[in-house]
Amino acid sequence: MRIMPAEWERQQCVLMSFPHEDTDWAEGGLNEALSVFIRIAQAIAYKEAVYIICKDKSQIASMFCSIRNMTFIEIPTNDTWIRDYGYISVKEDGEKKLLDFIFDGWGGKFEASLDNSVNTVLHQKGYMGTTPLEQIDFVLEGGSLESDGEGTLLTTTRCLCNPNRNGGLSKKELEEKLQRYLGAERILWLDHGYLSGDDTDAHIDTLARFVNKETIVYVKCDNTKDEHYEALQNMETQLQNFRTKEGKPYTLIPLPMTDAIYNDKQERLPATYANFLICNDALIYPSYGDKNDTIVHEIFKELFPNKEIIPIHCLKLIEQGGSLHCSTMQVVY
Repeated sequence: MRIMPAEWERQQCVLMSFPHEDTDWAEGGLNEALSVFIRIAQAIAYKEAVYIICKDKSQIASMFCSIRNMTFIEIPTNDTWIRDYGYISVKEDGEKKLLDFIFDGWGGKFEASLDNSVNTVLHQKGYMGTTPLEQIDFVLEGGSLESDGEGTLLTTTRCLCNPNRNGGLSKKELEEKLQRYLGAERILWLDHGYLSGDDTDAHIDTLARFVNKETIVYVKCDNTKDEHYEALQNMETQLQNFRTKEGKPYTLIPLPMTDAIYNDKQERLPATYANFLICNDALIYPSYGDKNDTIVHEIFKELFPNKEIIPIHCLKLIEQGGSLHCSTMQVVY
């Protein structure tokens, strides 16, 4: 029997992939981006191991005051969003297995051949020990999936059913794949919701997340003049109609939207508080210098009373379309 663990289950480590001069960050403030990645890694490493994939491990290690719980690994990469090309962990008959799906740059939008090879190289270098690796000829990104650890997956049709991934399979065909590869017993499909400026075609980790098997937090838009208002209202209605395995409505916790944030070209950026990371002893969430940062902090304190709640200023990250969760990928025990 195979199952995809929930993010709140005990983790062996978190993978990160640091920006370098051959990534898109070279044209948009590499040092500023590195400072955010360093703060994220430090927050995780306080209590948990971090494996940092980088171009020059001596250079990156020298940027830290302390490298406790950090391992630096030189592997070539195209980009930094390891949530979407890193291993997806599963448990098979109680034993951990790592899955390596195809990553094609979110439907061929960007060059991704180096990113697509990271899992194989990392495994060959021995950093995953004797944990078996299964390579799967199927396009799938980690940010497109949420698991409750008990056989229920939450995802979006806008991403998984998109013709730019796997030729545009039907929900039924995709459900068969997710059952086979991830042990999914139920798929909750969100047909509504998106963020302007997002390259992922509406990854679930930008919109709605499990925080326990009965509770979902989600992005809510109250501004009727905002371009997202109708789509996110429809998403909320659909979430209200979802049921747990026991047939009960989910407890739904809304996360506010930031005020609209734009880049120098006046393009809207995909700021979202849903892009948080659940670690063993901490909840690390993105802040944006917005009035709702403190409101979200209190929401997370109530949801995770036994974890340290750590904000990381991620305004720089959304310039390239991602945020905190996108830049990390947990590996379970």
